[in-house]
Amino acid sequence: MPIFEYACKGCGKEFEELTQGNASTVCPSCASTDLKKKMSNFAVSGSGAVFSEREPNGPCGTCGDPRGAGACAMN
Repeated sequence: MPIFEYACKGCGKEFEELTQGNASTVCPSCASTDLKKKMSNFAVSGSGAVFSEREPNGPCGTCGDPRGAGACAMN
C-alpha cells in the first residue's frame, strides 16, 4: 500500500495517508474531501549526505574526461 501526501484545501493541514485501492481520503482535521495530492520524495537510506555535498566522481577511466564516467561518447 502506498503512502500519499495531501494538503487540505479547507483547513490547510498537511498529512500522509496509507491508501488502499480506490479508497477515498478525508482530512483528519476537518473531514474535508477537498484535498490536493502533493509530490512525495522517495525515502532512501544512507548517511544522510545531500547529493551536492558528496565528493565529485573521478575522471572517466576510458578517456579521462573530468566530468566522470559516462560523460563522453566512448561508452
